[in-house]
Amino acid sequence: MKRFLIFSALVTVVLFQYAQTAKAEQIEVKMTTSLGVIELELDKGKAPVTVANFLRYAKGGKYNGTIFHRVIPNFMIQGGGFDRDLHKRDTYAPIANEADNGLYNSIGSIAMARTSDPHSASNQFFINTNTNTFLNHRSKSFSGWGYAVFGRVSKGMSVVRRIEALATGTRNGMQNVPVDAVVIERVEVMGQKNPTIFDQK
Repeated sequence: MKRFLIFSALVTVVLFQYAQTAKAEQIEVKMTTSLGVIELELDKGKAPVTVANFLRYAKGGKYNGTIFHRVIPNFMIQGGGFDRDLHKRDTYAPIANEADNGLYNSIGSIAMARTSDPHSASNQFFINTNTNTFLNHRSKSFSGWGYAVFGRVSKGMSVVRRIEALATGTRNGMQNVPVDAVVIERVEVMGQKNPTIFDQK
């Protein structure tokens, strides 16, 4: 009986420490847009480089005044790189692609946008509005790297859907631009939150 109680106490301690570690790896972010608030949970444990990069832009106010410049129904909404006049924002150096972290491009997940170069992501991100399995990591090859997911929408998916439903057109040679601009007014780091599972296909 005594051994059982000691074992139970040890298990409790280990589980508590695990929960605290997992909790510390979840960062809550509030994105206020002209159509409402989107809350995000970022997974620092599985995407440390990507989360640090996103927070660098957020804490520096680099996302404030940018727009969702590319919106495609049943696919995704993309933002973070242009102001409402479609002037491109300055960026920091591109980051390494962490798409092999076990997180998937499922509905509500947030991932980094990039060019054809797998390791070219900088400030632009997108929120998946569909389960886009073709964007997931397949191999560490040029064509197989995929797009790095680093968190998910925890609240405000209705706002994401409102953005997704907007009428779009072509402006300055760019396609799928909302006719009525959706401005990211500010992005705030709110603190830490209990862990959420992101890595389900």
